[in-house]
Amino acid sequence: MTTRAWVLHPDIQTNRDRKDPQPALEEAMALAHALPGLEVVGGEVVRLPKAHPGQLFGSGKLEELRQRLTDQEIGLVLIDGPVSPVQQRNLEKAWKTKLLDRTGLILEIFSDRARTREGVLQVEMAALSYQRTRLVRAWTHLERQRGGLGFVGGPGETQIEADRRAIDEQLTRLRRQLAKVVKTRELHRAARAKVPFPIIALVGYTNAGKSTLFNRLTGADVMAKDMLFATLDPTMRAVDLPSGRRVILSDTVGFISSLPTQLVAAFRATLEEVLAADLILHVRDISHDETEAQDADVRRILSDLGVDENTRVIEVWNKVDLLAEEEQLALIRQAERREDVVVVSALTGLGVEALLAEAEHTLDEVRMRKELILSFSSGKQRAWLYDQGVVEAEQQTDDGFVVTVNWTQGQARQFHEL
Repeated sequence: MTTRAWVLHPDIQTNRDRKDPQPALEEAMALAHALPGLEVVGGEVVRLPKAHPGQLFGSGKLEELRQRLTDQEIGLVLIDGPVSPVQQRNLEKAWKTKLLDRTGLILEIFSDRARTREGVLQVEMAALSYQRTRLVRAWTHLERQRGGLGFVGGPGETQIEADRRAIDEQLTRLRRQLAKVVKTRELHRAARAKVPFPIIALVGYTNAGKSTLFNRLTGADVMAKDMLFATLDPTMRAVDLPSGRRVILSDTVGFISSLPTQLVAAFRATLEEVLAADLILHVRDISHDETEAQDADVRRILSDLGVDENTRVIEVWNKVDLLAEEEQLALIRQAERREDVVVVSALTGLGVEALLAEAEHTLDEVRMRKELILSFSSGKQRAWLYDQGVVEAEQQTDDGFVVTVNWTQGQARQFHEL
């Protein structure tokens, strides 16, 4: 059974983070199309002088929308923005239909796409955190109270408090399970660290073409579709650069503007692959009308994640095949004048060889030579350096060893964490 859905983008004039409404509506509709079982009937921008605290829309607009939703037999309204629990309850009552805000919709998509144990746990945790905020204090009368014995203190707990406590207990269980999964991932990462292969991470706005590029570079068969969040769980493969040098390529979940805070926190462990990378390939859909805004969103999220500003980034201007020939040539000339920019088409293969060559050149550049002073008791660190194959020279002194290493920034971070 498909559910008929209608998308609304509230264009609130007083909102300081207000976006260009038409592209924002188009992205929200693309999000709706990404969720199976929905028939997206239509969508519209609703201009509001300010948000009504109780029902988001004014009474006139509320009635106008109710009539439209009834005429179209809409079963689900998707609102592109935050909706408070009180607003959600009042709107569902007024329109007699189910309602999801942007966070709820993204959670639904992630829940549908998660495949790995870690992904499923992270989505479930994010969904419970979101659900906890949706518990509107609707039942506070005595019939909804569960009796206490009287000597514990207070008349018992209301149903909402019981629900909240049940969610908190479930969150605690999930955190324990996720900690085990994350520990396994850390062990895998530590095992990879012993093999001196640099890590290259693909990042970018959702639907920028990361998975198509990943498949092109690795020969893998990762799901790559023209839809938002086609990839959710991270995938890693070995890739040989033109010189024969081997690297590990990591495909990650796509970023999006206004990513729910619950998801940023839940997926931090997954995105730690980006933090461990020696090189980041920032894949951009250069044909998109909002490519500059998407670029700013990705950079902001990378900064929030704590990506070191010293980590080298190559901008990959993808989907150039969707542009006219003159625009392609202009972009190629523009990229030639800039460092760390490569124009490609992951679909046709245009520019992929140049991208691999640029990646190799950048990795060679980012290796740093450094002198380390190690005491005789630093046997673990010294053994790790030799395992990594980064030691160029070593001299013994009265106090220990002076070791000259030639390593990547990622290896330097790993060494300081030992």
